[in-house]
Amino acid sequence: MERKDLIELVEKIRNAEGVSEKENDDLIDQFLAHVPDPNAANYIFEKEYEDLSASEIVDRALAYKPFML
Repeated sequence: MERKDLIELVEKIRNAEGVSEKENDDLIDQFLAHVPDPNAANYIFEKEYEDLSASEIVDRALAYKPFML
């Protein structure tokens, strides 16, 4: 999924554009499936990130680098 598509997806999630709760959950799952950050949904819903734009959320989620413990 391209960056612009992810941005559109974040905007849909933020605006709760799904016709049902399940559809909104599916949008979140789709977003999480296309970014490496396992906590990327926090950037959409947590108060501390509320000032981030959709593009900033996507950039942050894509910039995540997993590490081995």
